[in-house]
Amino acid sequence: MAPYHILLYYFYTPIEDAETFALEHLKYCKTLGVRGRIIVAHEGLNGSISGSPEQCQQYMDDLRADKRFEGIEFKIDESEDHAFNRLHVRYKSEIVHSGLRDPSIINPRQKTGVHIDGKTFLEMKEQDDVVVVDVRSNYEHGVGRFKNAITFDMENFREFPEKVKQLEALKGKKIITYCTGGIKCEKASALLLEHGFEDVYQLHGGIIKYAKETGGKDFDGVCYVFDGRITVPVNEVNPTIISNCHICNIPTLRMVNCANVECNEHLPICEDCGEKLEGACSETCKEHPRKRPYNGTGYYVRPPVEVANSIK
Repeated sequence: MAPYHILLYYFYTPIEDAETFALEHLKYCKTLGVRGRIIVAHEGLNGSISGSPEQCQQYMDDLRADKRFEGIEFKIDESEDHAFNRLHVRYKSEIVHSGLRDPSIINPRQKTGVHIDGKTFLEMKEQDDVVVVDVRSNYEHGVGRFKNAITFDMENFREFPEKVKQLEALKGKKIITYCTGGIKCEKASALLLEHGFEDVYQLHGGIIKYAKETGGKDFDGVCYVFDGRITVPVNEVNPTIISNCHICNIPTLRMVNCANVECNEHLPICEDCGEKLEGACSETCKEHPRKRPYNGTGYYVRPPVEVANSIK
């Protein structure tokens, strides 16, 4: 057994006093000894944590014992190291930034796309009347995506409601949405239904669960994740590389954040160029006074704020 486990999870459920819950959950997680990023909102919980197998099992048991989180699912990866350097528990207005905050219009607990597992997705995606839609941002699908999937030019998920217009001509098709772990698809598929799309599905558990269920067939590249690993492999069946180094243009699976805080772009940069530019994406960023010391990974820890109660 690996010394650490990494949990990825979300759950849409009403949390009446979400701000108080965030503070209490922070205390609980510190006592337990796990690290990670957890978002709490009135609509539910979204998080990823790392800890020993025993700590992670205790965390899962305790959440499932809370009636509000009955039915919560966890995606579990093994790791040789912690995936996080510290713990953040934050209260926000949504558990995933979308701008779709009116539960009378978009409420995944009441209406969302049909959930399908990895094997069903693998069968359906080749059918002539099926369209596969990636609802992730540029830097995510730029390093990895399903073959023939529709992608959008967007910096974050808040832009997705505007991008739905680009799918109007496909209303007669079956639409399958996918993302990293499934959380964005809950609102993305609900929004498609709201816009008159009638046959809408979503890949349950996202790319991460798909990899475990199918071996990752037909996923090109790697999957961007929001922890110290930055990317994780998906495809064990017919893998390929689709991203090229931002500096020298050679194929690379390596993804980094530019070391310049003012830039902080998520970009594929090969190891040689990473060393040469000290983690920056250009000579300008390399010389910038706010460039962070390069740690060889391209993953940087944010300032040590454990709870931010401001709504974002």
